[in-house]
Amino acid sequence: MEEGSDNKFWSVLRRFFSSRCEAPLEEIIREAREDGELKNDEFLMLLNVLRLSQKHVVEIMVPRTDLVCCEVNDSMVEVAKTIIDSGHSRIPIYRENRDHMVGLVHAKDLMNFFLGEKDVSLTNIMRVPYFIPETKNVREVLLEFQTKKIHMAIVIDEYGGTSGVVTLEDVLEEIVGEIEDEYDPPKPQEIQVQQDGSFYVSGRTSLDELKDEVGVEIHSEQVETVGGYVCHIAGKVPQKDEEFFDGVFRYSVREADAKHIQWLEITPIVK
Repeated sequence: MEEGSDNKFWSVLRRFFSSRCEAPLEEIIREAREDGELKNDEFLMLLNVLRLSQKHVVEIMVPRTDLVCCEVNDSMVEVAKTIIDSGHSRIPIYRENRDHMVGLVHAKDLMNFFLGEKDVSLTNIMRVPYFIPETKNVREVLLEFQTKKIHMAIVIDEYGGTSGVVTLEDVLEEIVGEIEDEYDPPKPQEIQVQQDGSFYVSGRTSLDELKDEVGVEIHSEQVETVGGYVCHIAGKVPQKDEEFFDGVFRYSVREADAKHIQWLEITPIVK
């Protein structure tokens, strides 16, 4: 942010926590954007922070079926290959099946083995996993990650089985949007006008930006992004190739994971 914008941003934050401020925080955030005190990305970020306590970890975790993990009897070379192939810096380790997670291995902890200490075993370098219930809200998860200085937790269901995994990056993406690293391929422009008059759009594009950039007007009091809007009308996180209609546009999901719509195509409905 620019210096002037930064000062306005923090002045709004101070207003939030003033004892004399009786208005709901979300209302103040909206007013600040309307008054020009917040840019659109700042507005979305603050709104996302407020809504962390309304989301449960099961909504943002990587589900069990998509987990990248290793078995405790796997060799160090096999574990290293899994880490390299997946691009993850840490992976869970299970015994017998994925309902029995026994540790986490960090990529940097494998260095001793590959630097010549061949007596190092997987059980020697495993770290104790941290478990959280899938009903815990995301704000509490963020606070626990901060206080305990951890970056990953195993999510368990009501029966004690493994439901999935949540990372600090998963939580932060709920605030700032998708976080890319240097190994991710470059992303195309977030709004692309197609020759047939449709629009290829990133799911994290705000409804305001969609209106300002290409004149596509979508109205919602519940969500701020086009991906969130489609999830709202679908009643779930849609998967690739699913289509939805709102009477004005057809929304075709082109890329999605278990947590977010990444890319979709918006086509005006000709009446």
